[in-house]
Amino acid sequence: MTRRILAVTAASATVVLALGACASGGTSGDAGTARGPITIWYSNNSSEIEWGKQMVTAWNADHPDEKVKAQEIPAGKSSEEVIGAAITAGNAPCLIYNTAPVAVPQFQKQGGLVDLSSFKDGASYIEDRSGENASQYKSDDGKFYQMPWKSNPVMIFYNKDMFTKAGLDAENPSLATYDEFLATARTLVSSGAAKNAIFPSPTSEFYQSWFDFYPLYAAESGGKQLVEDGKATFDDATGAKVAEFWKTLYTEGLANKEKYQSDSFADGVAAMSIVGPWAVPVYKDKVNWGAVPVPTSAGTAADKTYTFSDAKNVAMYSSCKNQATAWDVLKFSTSKAQDGQLLDLTGQMPIRADLPTAYPEYFKANPAYLQFGDQAARTVEVPNVSNSVEVWQDFRDAYSKSVIFGEGDVKKSLAGAAEKINQLVGAK
Repeated sequence: MTRRILAVTAASATVVLALGACASGGTSGDAGTARGPITIWYSNNSSEIEWGKQMVTAWNADHPDEKVKAQEIPAGKSSEEVIGAAITAGNAPCLIYNTAPVAVPQFQKQGGLVDLSSFKDGASYIEDRSGENASQYKSDDGKFYQMPWKSNPVMIFYNKDMFTKAGLDAENPSLATYDEFLATARTLVSSGAAKNAIFPSPTSEFYQSWFDFYPLYAAESGGKQLVEDGKATFDDATGAKVAEFWKTLYTEGLANKEKYQSDSFADGVAAMSIVGPWAVPVYKDKVNWGAVPVPTSAGTAADKTYTFSDAKNVAMYSSCKNQATAWDVLKFSTSKAQDGQLLDLTGQMPIRADLPTAYPEYFKANPAYLQFGDQAARTVEVPNVSNSVEVWQDFRDAYSKSVIFGEGDVKKSLAGAAEKINQLVGAK
């Protein structure tokens, strides 16, 4: 298993964008009060399938007249392409437990999503469960078209054996500030302990910036999204600091500019990686790892550091005929009990306001996950804006050219990307 990323190719992104021009805003209508059997899709990840099956079994045992039929999301180039096609065909299931936040604006524009706020307790349930983080998942109209479900707050994983080989402190690594991180990276490579200090994917897919620039920007800015209040935020001194930090890593050969076909961290090709708690079982028998928050220029304290959420959510689709049942299932599946099952079976963090204190026994028994449970309270989501995929692609193109490949001035590049993005988020 490699990094759990949003698998959207350039082709499928184009499909999603094209479909996004079809319609606008799904509503509950008469279906909003109808009850009966429903169908749901969940991820084809084995641990999530296990969670989904037990959840459905538990629901069906007590609701013989409102049974849930569940299946893995159908195969395709990407989940987003499959969902977009299902919306167009009018045969999407009631609930999909694999809805990417970046795709929500397109699905909403397509007319494919139900406004969860239309249910009497919709907004209050979401806000009570997810706390302050819930606001990041509202659409431009102030309504919720997605249920914040689970996050994988990304941190810096590092190879303790490589650090020890380089003569570095493997238990208390010097990685908190940009200067410390760069010094550590130089030592790792110059000592021969590692071929690469860190190896984020240098490819051009729009989502790649979620695993290099964006986590550090979230941390450096104190929790800003890429776009806020209809305007790009990164065209400032903060964005420039983050970009210049990464440019230094590439310029000095501490991060590789070539695509790696597998997992560079698991394969021992890089000493560090930016990943979330899904990686704990993946690296368990492969790497003697540790994890720390992403760095900031001044070295922000761990309990104040933000990062990227890497969330996947649940949405209700407007083709659903029995939406009252679907809403009850959605609440059941995101209850404290089921969130506990999700945590236990997948190691992914339910988007709950009280996560560490809600499941003290789990974190006591699984201390490797405790820092992720704490970090989950300070996460930044992709902005819920018009043309979201194009926004990220424009940013990635500018970043790749000036930061990864060193062509042109970084500040001018960020300014150019911001100008394009401001036009995109203002377009309806």
